This record gives sequence, C-alpha cells and structure tokens, in this order.
Amino acid sequence: MKAENIMGFSDKVRENISKVIVGKGDIIDLVLVTLLCAGHVLLEDVPGLGKTVLAKTLSKSVNCDFRRIQFTPDLLPSDLTGLSIFNQKEAEFNFRKGPLFTNIVLADEINRATPRTQSALLECMEERQITVEGETRKLDAPFFVIATQNPLETQGTFPLPEAQMDRFFMRLSLGYPDKEQGIAILNRFESAEPLENLEHVTTAEELLEAQAALKDVLVSDVIKEYIIDIAEATRNSSRLSLGLSPRGSLALMRASRAHAAIKGRDFVTPEDVKAVAVPVSAHRIMLKGHAMSSGTTGTIQAMNEILASVNAPTEEVERTD
Repeated sequence: MKAENIMGFSDKVRENISKVIVGKGDIIDLVLVTLLCAGHVLLEDVPGLGKTVLAKTLSKSVNCDFRRIQFTPDLLPSDLTGLSIFNQKEAEFNFRKGPLFTNIVLADEINRATPRTQSALLECMEERQITVEGETRKLDAPFFVIATQNPLETQGTFPLPEAQMDRFFMRLSLGYPDKEQGIAILNRFESAEPLENLEHVTTAEELLEAQAALKDVLVSDVIKEYIIDIAEATRNSSRLSLGLSPRGSLALMRASRAHAAIKGRDFVTPEDVKAVAVPVSAHRIMLKGHAMSSGTTGTIQAMNEILASVNAPTEEVERTD
C-alpha cells in the first residue's frame, strides 16, 4: 500500500465520519493520524460536544470489535483486564477476558477511575499485552484506545498521572461548533439518528496494511533535524520544567509521516510537522510550577511559541529516490 492508497483509506473513513460529525475536519484528520500511527488519543472537552459520538462513529467505520467502558470510581482493574474463575465441574481456573480484549476501546470519562484502575491501561496501551496473575496474553491488532475526559470537573475525578498521559499519542479538543455548524447539527439530528444506520467502509486488515505502509513515507535528514530542533527548544525553554522526550520526538516524526500520507504525499514537509506538533507534544511538556496533567492552555501556548521561534527548513523537501 503506497501513500496514495493510504490517502484513499483515510478519505473513506473521513467521509463516513462526516455523515455523523458536522465539521471538525482538522480533528478528524488528527484522529486518523493517531489511528494510522497505532497510537491512542485523549479527547478532552466539556460534556455534549460529541466526543463519545466521534469515537462510536470511528469504530463503526472500521469493521472490527469495539467495546465502550464507562469509568467510575468503583471500577476495578480486573473489570478491565479480566480474571480467572474457578470451574468446579472441571476443577480448574478458567480465564474470563475483560473488555480490553478488543480492537477499539472507548474509555469514557477515564479520569473518574482510581489511579489503580487507570494503571491497568498502561501495559496494554504501550506493549499491546495484558498480564494477569503472572501470565501475559497478547492483544489482537489493531488495538486503539479513545479516552474522554472533562477538564473542568474535578469533583470525584483522579487526574491522569504523567506516565498515563505519555501513553496517549495525541490530546485533542473538539471545541464548540460555529453558528453554521450548529444549525447543520440541528438539521441532521432533527428527525434521524445517522449513527444508527452507519455502515463500515473498511476492515481491520486494511487498517493494518495502511499502518505498515507508513514506513515508506520519506523523512529527510532536513526534516529530522527540524524535529530535533523543536524538541531541544522545549528542553531549553525558560517557561518549561520538562521538555519533549525522545519518545515524544519519535511520535512527532511518526505523526508527520501519517499526516503527509493522508494528504497523498510520500515525503514529509515542514508543514506536516507543524500540523501535528501541538497535539502530539503539548501534553508531554510541563510548565514550571504545574503538573503535566494541568495547564492545557498554557502548554499549547508554549508549544505554539516554540514552533514560531524554531526556523523551519526553507529548501524544497521532496522524495528523490
């Protein structure tokens, strides 16, 4: 699968999502970038803006297993991973898989679960496996977590720790629709529920092929140097106590590749890096005097300032091989 085929894959999914979600084309593109990079996405916004609907629409667009988990304070780690139950008839323990054994997981209101339960996601999000009672079980591919949380409500919530935040490839915010989009939403949902009749337009196998094809998208030495310049600027910033890690710079390179591919190119440009830099990096840096999981607006502003201060390559960047 070449870059134009990846663009065809993303176009199909984007068009299908747009049958339900009004506008938000840039956010849909970033979710598709995360999906192609085999990452995970955190949708952070106030209630009622379509976070859960977007997750459900994406899952219905790709023909693979989907589970929705409502996170609550009484949710236990075993409620996610599964547990062994003694079978009296056979006189042995049988493992009953939890809802994480699926392809797409909607972790709704993830910050309402306790840190102990949140930590159950760490292994599966990073290593695509779950260890229960000393036995490790691999998860089927693809495996994609879409988590949602309300950043304003703090009562009965548990902020995501730094290690959990770093597992998310991107942190996104839908934001309010404008007037025209608001009218379109009213018209679209006035007499029908488009999500109910939505059909899948691609398969898990096609998604895996698209993910594997990203390695053929060229990242030139000039672009790699530009990515590292951005990372070093975060580490040297007087406003930040924590800069972008090597894992973060790798994520930035992968996201730039995917962004180039969904635009139909087989090489990365500085514009691709700029398009994904903030959602990939803002939740991985820390303002001085703040926790990583707080200060969303501040870290976004800091990343935008850093992007403006780092000189982007001006020479033509194309594939020459």
